[in-house]
Amino acid sequence: MKIAIGSDHRGFEAKERVKSLLTELGMEVIDHGARSRDSCDYPDLAILVARDVAEDRAQRGVLICGTGLGMSITANKVPGVRAALCHDELTAQFSRRHNDANVLCLAGDLVGDALIRRMVQVWLQTDFEGGRHARRLSKISDFEQHQRNGRPSGGAASG
Repeated sequence: MKIAIGSDHRGFEAKERVKSLLTELGMEVIDHGARSRDSCDYPDLAILVARDVAEDRAQRGVLICGTGLGMSITANKVPGVRAALCHDELTAQFSRRHNDANVLCLAGDLVGDALIRRMVQVWLQTDFEGGRHARRLSKISDFEQHQRNGRPSGGAASG
């Protein structure tokens, strides 16, 4: 599996450790940076990783900043990306199982190395369940498509 990865300066050290883990697990890694602890802007890296995933240059992506919030917000602006900010193994598992998350966002300042390692492993090993969850993801995709075409989408069901 090919994984695109990126971080800002606050997530740099965690990104380097995640990159090593991915390599150990036999993944091909596309590293978009940061390349050091020098200050940089998280949207620049989030967009590169998200586009790799959305345009099928990578099957999944991992983004890390101090809180994970900025990366998650930015990545989810790219159509076709389902970025999930996870803080434990359970949220990592369910982000895949129920939401088919294709980008994992992590908080480099808030989550320890051992937990990050376990979350990445669980996230990579968990399959999407499909079923009722596929129907819900289809609604999200339909909305994205309507937004791109400049047309209003269906919206929420009544009842």
